[in-house]
Amino acid sequence: MHSFVPFSERASGVLLHVTSLPSPWGVGDLGERAHEFAQRLAAAGQRYWQTLPLNPVSTGNSPYFSPSSCAGNPMLLSIEDLRDRGLLSPEEAVAPGLKDDGYVDFERAQDLKQPLLLRAAERLVRSDDPEFLAYCDHEANWLDDHALFQALAQELGSAWRSWPDTLKFRDAAAIASAREQHAAAIEIEKALQYLFHCQWEALRKVCEGCGLAVLGDMPIYVNTDSVDVWASPETFCLDEHLNPTLESGVPPDYFSATGQLWRNPVFNWQTLERSGFSWWIERLKLLLARFDAVRIDHFRGLAQFWAVPAGADNAIDGQWMDVPSHAFFDALHAALHPLPLVAEDLGTITPDVHELRDHYGFPGMIVLQFAFNDDHYDNPYKPENHRENAIAYLGTHDNNTCRGWLDDELDEHARRRLQGYTDAQAGPEGVRAMLELLLSSRASTTIVCAQDLLALPAEARMNIPGVAEGNWRWQLTAAQFEALPLQELGDRCAAHGRSAGA
Repeated sequence: MHSFVPFSERASGVLLHVTSLPSPWGVGDLGERAHEFAQRLAAAGQRYWQTLPLNPVSTGNSPYFSPSSCAGNPMLLSIEDLRDRGLLSPEEAVAPGLKDDGYVDFERAQDLKQPLLLRAAERLVRSDDPEFLAYCDHEANWLDDHALFQALAQELGSAWRSWPDTLKFRDAAAIASAREQHAAAIEIEKALQYLFHCQWEALRKVCEGCGLAVLGDMPIYVNTDSVDVWASPETFCLDEHLNPTLESGVPPDYFSATGQLWRNPVFNWQTLERSGFSWWIERLKLLLARFDAVRIDHFRGLAQFWAVPAGADNAIDGQWMDVPSHAFFDALHAALHPLPLVAEDLGTITPDVHELRDHYGFPGMIVLQFAFNDDHYDNPYKPENHRENAIAYLGTHDNNTCRGWLDDELDEHARRRLQGYTDAQAGPEGVRAMLELLLSSRASTTIVCAQDLLALPAEARMNIPGVAEGNWRWQLTAAQFEALPLQELGDRCAAHGRSAGA
């Protein structure tokens, strides 16, 4: 355990997803580069490494659209670590040396790594490793269903609502037969999850040893085609055929004139309340064991949620529906105290969301790019309005890079408002001026995206909300990784009282 409480002191950190670490295998992983990054962060006086969700991904490679809310993504496994564990030979683990061009190649990484991951998992299963067996027993409440779901998806496809009715509706005899029929594939998936657990825990120990906390991320919703919905259909708003009746999204906002339609099924909060919110408690229990703190993406959906009739073309014709918020968070607090959560409270926010956030003392979020869009005196993103109990960003993974924003997005009026705070012109010098403004914030915590440390242009943006293709691909080149100005960041943080232990 850390000797400090997350968000209890003035501090700073960096947002860099694991996939964005450089790697000759096409996608970043939990191996040597991750360990080095953690050590360099801590050496520069940083307190936090923020990641995006680490769950498996499906079509589109979005970490926010996963077939499992509890599992880790095997594509993040380090091949070199599997070699060092004796599960791969040195000859098998020779890196291919893919093009180091600043973009993840998800398909190539899958082609290269999947055969090696399966080989390593098979060897682990045959070893009868007692620690692996103990892990399977300890995590059985989610791992058994996850591994079976993966095995059935390989045979029948992940769209489980098209499976035979006996499997779709989880007939007990059919499930027992499936577990027996797919026993080998089930054990392989469990082995992959165990290896993810081992590599992640090794990285966590490095972080803990140097005083670095890991801030994880939890998508509020899960996929329709996920083990979560298949294994617990009563938790979601589904009809008698197990099809969603309502889907998630947000109304029109800064990012989209027609809103965002995410297509996830929404929660059946009446059923959840009757169960004591047990599904949520188990989910957060796992995540809070995996991370030092967890950001809840779309926190406002835990006060009210935007429900769109299933099959709609866009999110315009939805409606706000209530959540038993205080009963929910009281149950979480009783079961999981302490509750180091961060409220992603961006977008269309109503007073009840702020009340909920503040009642439980959760830090909210501030995005400096949103501070100059209007002249409203109460704009919460303006520097003079920053709250202390908050995490302030130049931008998040959903925003343009700071340089892209300065170069391409600021209109004349917004630029004039910005000039009232700092002389941030276009280009790298402007990014440095924005960073200085950020670090001076009253907010107790600041997080900077790695792209902005390097003042990279819009091409390095991680995600464009509402756009289905081409996202999540940005990756540091080896040269950029070495050039990350972390010590310079540490010096500026120290000048603003943000150095670890200050």
